[in-house]
Amino acid sequence: MSEDGKRFGGAGAMVVRTPADDRKPSSASSASPGSAKKVIIKSADMKEDLQREAVDIAIAAFEKHNVEKDVAEAIKKEFDRKHGPTWHCIVGKNFGSYVTHETNHFVYFYLDSKAVLLFKSG
Repeated sequence: MSEDGKRFGGAGAMVVRTPADDRKPSSASSASPGSAKKVIIKSADMKEDLQREAVDIAIAAFEKHNVEKDVAEAIKKEFDRKHGPTWHCIVGKNFGSYVTHETNHFVYFYLDSKAVLLFKSG
């Protein structure tokens, strides 16, 4: 596992504020668009800037889509477009996985209560 993976594996928590946060106050318990999003990086073998990009793309996908499958599709397609094929994405509250990924191309994080697994393979 890379140094990034060791550093963030199980310990990385951050709060991401969306641009709408500057326009209106929101309560910490609010889950509406524009509220603070709690992000916990559970495991990563990915550079920090790419991790931040994954989180930002995931936030946008959750704001646009209500169905987990559609959120996963949006994240995968955006990463394929920006970083070349072949990315895979799983989104949900309850799933297990065991995957093989290209070095420096794996991140697993929680965005509020939903887990996002994003990795490149193939």
